[in-house]
Amino acid sequence: MREGSYGNTKLDGLNVIALGAFDGNLWAGEAKLSLGLFIDERADETQRQAIQAIFSGQAGGFMGAFAQSVGEVRGIEYVPISFEGGRRSRAHWSAAIPGKVTAYAEALTGPTADPKKRVQLVNPPGSEVGPTDGVATWGKARDNKVDAFGFDWDWAGQSSKHIPFHWTGPA
Repeated sequence: MREGSYGNTKLDGLNVIALGAFDGNLWAGEAKLSLGLFIDERADETQRQAIQAIFSGQAGGFMGAFAQSVGEVRGIEYVPISFEGGRRSRAHWSAAIPGKVTAYAEALTGPTADPKKRVQLVNPPGSEVGPTDGVATWGKARDNKVDAFGFDWDWAGQSSKHIPFHWTGPA
């Protein structure tokens, strides 16, 4: 999170990675999500409780509705997380947790595309981060390995998206 808060609890600069898998159409209620959650080890106890309230759906909002899709929580761990997001150019983005997760993606481009612009979609439908007024940048995973919470995959070469979001809760 670049900046954020939960009530009076500041969450600026903290990272969260959620791993999940499902078979079927999650958005149509035909599938349930298996989920594991990594929370930045730098979070103090109050921040950890706030992040868990948000991501468990207890805080309401998009995550409150999305929590209905979760069938299994495989665990929560507090770990060092590094994240680099191409905030300005969105040319690439990455995330890593030592020994558990490595991910690196590059934005799509093509022979007829302007090399200074990215393949993007405004107002993406069914966004994984909920309603957004932002822009989703499409990319290709150059590295995407996971070995955690019983998930084990190597999905290099698959699609990737960078979707900025802004969640708000009750006033």
